[in-house]
Amino acid sequence: MRYIINPLTTEKAVSAIERENMLTFIVRGDATKEQVKREVEAEYKEKVDKVTVLITTHNRKKAMVKFQRENAAPDLAARLKVI
Repeated sequence: MRYIINPLTTEKAVSAIERENMLTFIVRGDATKEQVKREVEAEYKEKVDKVTVLITTHNRKKAMVKFQRENAAPDLAARLKVI
């Protein structure tokens, strides 16, 4: 089952790519941290260090995914055409 809807491309999310080695995704409302972690690792072949989720004021769920490998987020963002 797919939990990730799309990567987030706001100014704050894009700055976190370089600064914190983190990508932000909009995910389904029923997605858990573990489900998002497994999908990112399987889909993009990168080890995930940590996943943080929150519900936005527009009632959408965001998942901030921090990667273990240094520069993994910029590499993946380039593949996804986020930056």
